[in-house]
Amino acid sequence: MLMFLPGLICDSRIFAPQAEAFPDALVIDGYGMADSLAEMARIALAAADERGADKLDVFGHSMGGRIAMEVVRLAPQRVRRLALVSTGIHPVGEGEPAKRAALQKVGYDEGFEALVDSWLPPMVAEANRETAAYNAMRDMCLSQGQATFDAQIKALLGRAPFEDLLAGLTCPTLVMTGENDAWAPPSQHETIASKIANSRLVVVPGAGHMIQLEAPDAVNAAIADWLEMPAGD
Repeated sequence: MLMFLPGLICDSRIFAPQAEAFPDALVIDGYGMADSLAEMARIALAAADERGADKLDVFGHSMGGRIAMEVVRLAPQRVRRLALVSTGIHPVGEGEPAKRAALQKVGYDEGFEALVDSWLPPMVAEANRETAAYNAMRDMCLSQGQATFDAQIKALLGRAPFEDLLAGLTCPTLVMTGENDAWAPPSQHETIASKIANSRLVVVPGAGHMIQLEAPDAVNAAIADWLEMPAGD
């Protein structure tokens, strides 16, 4: 079963074009108030259990890519294919907690709308910021609220290293990002792909970080190709 994992303050709406193209997929609609990546992975696996799915083709976007790796850590035998999209493998950097705290403070001082309007635009290629898709992203993020943002930031800052897991991956792995993703750039994904034996790197022209809604046709084509990659069942 194909399973989609959303990222920071995103839910199933970030995968709307993919849910239409792959109607049998399981799209995780957020993680409640979970504040660790491992807990989020357990939520995703429980949802797969409810659908009776054993083998999974796991597509993780942004924070969801890190959750996908926690799924690998928790249940490696269930991961048939893996997609790490607009994401990273690096540990918490020296200045990261302060930067994330500064963004949280915008929400506390000026309201969550101000936080979203500070955080979201750089996540989207400039050419795609005056679109209906951007408005849908903004509405989705606003609906999550400060408490969810805080819980997910706690999860990201508490992330466990998993670079050691990459070398052991044997499943077909799609590594994908947008050409204009300033947060998780192509060079970062070239590094990720170089660490995974059975990987395919895709860089989507003209897209930023919110790649699924910015370039849905290209993303869906990459997914279809990935699902055709032979995998041991």
